[in-house]
Amino acid sequence: MDFEEELLTRAAWYYFMGKKTQQEISGLLGVSRMRVIRLLDKATATGAVRFKLRENSERRMNIEKQLMERYGLKDAFVIPVAPDAGIAAVNDAVAEAAAMYIANRMPPDAFINIGYGDTAGKTLNHLAKIAEKPVSFISLTGGVSIYLPNARSNVFNARLFLIPAPLIVSSKETADAINCEPQVKEIFQMIPLAAFTILGIGGMNDEATILKTGMLSKNDLVQLRMQGAAGDILCHYFDERGNALAARFEDRLISAPLSLIKTLSNVVGVAAGREKLAAIRGCLSYGYIDTLITSEDTGKRLAG
Repeated sequence: MDFEEELLTRAAWYYFMGKKTQQEISGLLGVSRMRVIRLLDKATATGAVRFKLRENSERRMNIEKQLMERYGLKDAFVIPVAPDAGIAAVNDAVAEAAAMYIANRMPPDAFINIGYGDTAGKTLNHLAKIAEKPVSFISLTGGVSIYLPNARSNVFNARLFLIPAPLIVSSKETADAINCEPQVKEIFQMIPLAAFTILGIGGMNDEATILKTGMLSKNDLVQLRMQGAAGDILCHYFDERGNALAARFEDRLISAPLSLIKTLSNVVGVAAGREKLAAIRGCLSYGYIDTLITSEDTGKRLAG
């Protein structure tokens, strides 16, 4: 491995993506601040800051290869994240990487399915900001607010096709009625035609988006853990092997079923963090996704 190239890659990522100061990068890499400045100058001069970085780290490429071989993935993208980064910073870095990954691969006038969750929502926002032309996003669940642009989105090149309903409704009868509405049926008919699908993978910790948005309570999560839940996709919970669980609210969900997700091509999972390891393993083991975008630490633990 070229050590200088590895330092350049990490310095560029921490500075431009991780929003670290030169002094902070100096501490993270164990080199002087002047060397950090030279590395960043070199990154700019060579065009490395355009973030075509995945070829520059043999270690991350090895992790990607191990993930692909172990879980039968079509692709994996492992990114460096500062060891001291919090959950929100990790999610944001993964989302930004996912947006760049998809932007470099999506065809003109692409339609992209987007799932419920913090990291998936951030990916939508980043992709809508960097896209040269408007991108069409199709929501995979109810819960309109999670799909709307955040307050920092000054440029938002996106057309949103949203399911006009909550994520969880009051009764099975209500869910059945909503799913029969022409507008909702039209959205579900569009899902198989999308070029990509972006899925967040929810964990079972107190930082889960489904808790923070008030869709479920802590007691709900306790009951799900008692059932053996490892995590969720689109609020469909599964165990550590990826087998779907019969949550008490399952028949009240306005959400694309896991059986439909399994039939889609180019499904990209965006998730990282030790608190999500069991959830990501379950998702990978059952084959819900084709590509995983995650942090280096998470990738290493999944591949090991």
